[in-house]
Amino acid sequence: MRPRLKAWYTAGALSLLVTPALAQQPVVEDLSPGSGRSSFYDQAATREEAGGSLVLFNQVQRNQEEMRQLRGQVEELRYQLDQLKRQTRQQYMDLEDRLAAGSAPGGQGGQAALDEASSSSDEASSSSQGGGASGASDAGARADYQAAFAKVQAREFEAATQAFEAFVSEHPNTRLTANAYYWLGELHSAGSDLEAAETAFRRVLDDFPDSNKVPDALYKLGLLKARQGEPEASRELLDRVREEYPDSSAASLASDFLRQSGN
Repeated sequence: MRPRLKAWYTAGALSLLVTPALAQQPVVEDLSPGSGRSSFYDQAATREEAGGSLVLFNQVQRNQEEMRQLRGQVEELRYQLDQLKRQTRQQYMDLEDRLAAGSAPGGQGGQAALDEASSSSDEASSSSQGGGASGASDAGARADYQAAFAKVQAREFEAATQAFEAFVSEHPNTRLTANAYYWLGELHSAGSDLEAAETAFRRVLDDFPDSNKVPDALYKLGLLKARQGEPEASRELLDRVREEYPDSSAASLASDFLRQSGN
């Protein structure tokens, strides 16, 4: 019995000594492609990559939605701007009619009365020069002018612009041509095409210095320069109206504008 007990104790002691030593050995895991551990890491990496792709996809979707919203806002602003231009144009023309009505002889007929008076004076001038083919040509010019001006009265501003442009092209040297250029200036100014408006008003001043539209063209050109941010040029034109045409309605309007603007 004693030898067996001694052997058993000896084996137990050895096992106690070996176990801590084994516990201290580093654990080496199999990460080869065929092992289950490697498969786990591959799956985790795949999930992380898929998660990153999903984040990018969601970001792209959000950016596209924001672009659609911005595009819609731009379209809405463009529509509002077009509406504002139309309203401004109509208000401008209404104001012009009221001002012209106050300056027309007897206060009746407004701007149409002034233009009809100009047309009548042209007819008388043509008749005094002998008529004939020239008279027929003037009659055609009057008809074209009245048709264009009727579009202004009907508030068909784009059509009126086209009609007056056609008029000055077909009738470049009649007394009504100055009136046509003046109305082109009015129409372009109401549509905020200030460069085209200035060109039209200056054609009245440069090419038709004897026209009864010169004072009005000077006044409107002065207002145009104020809108363009050129106060000195504006005052020079308005002062010119008052000095050269002191009895005109344009001179009175120029004085009112200078007084209201503090000049």
